[in-house]
Amino acid sequence: MTAADLVVILIIANAVQNSMNGGDVSLIGGIISAATLVGLNVALSRFGRDIPILGRLVSDERTLLVQDGRPIMENLEREHVDLEEIEMAAREHGIADVSKVAAAVLEIDGSISIIPKEGGAYHRTRRHFRQIGRRP
Repeated sequence: MTAADLVVILIIANAVQNSMNGGDVSLIGGIISAATLVGLNVALSRFGRDIPILGRLVSDERTLLVQDGRPIMENLEREHVDLEEIEMAAREHGIADVSKVAAAVLEIDGSISIIPKEGGAYHRTRRHFRQIGRRP
């Protein structure tokens, strides 16, 4: 699930909630609102795969955080990732020092992938770092 999907779910919940509370909005109005939002979300997802410009607007990209053992500070700041989080991800995979990391990548789903200078790639989720308002 992407951030855009979460926003659509929240908007749908608000639209349907209004129709369930009574008031001036009917249940049919809530269902039509929900169906329209789901349809737009599906259309944007599908067209985003086919049209690169639209795809960049509706989805994130992977971000390189560490290259050849050196943190890329402007990427860390832009993505609101602390160096301590990179160090923690490296330690969880038996890498004691960031200088021994060939690359650390912030994935689209918010997880951090670690590629050691020698050996294979490691993948670590950042679910516990996900907080509302943490990332812009």
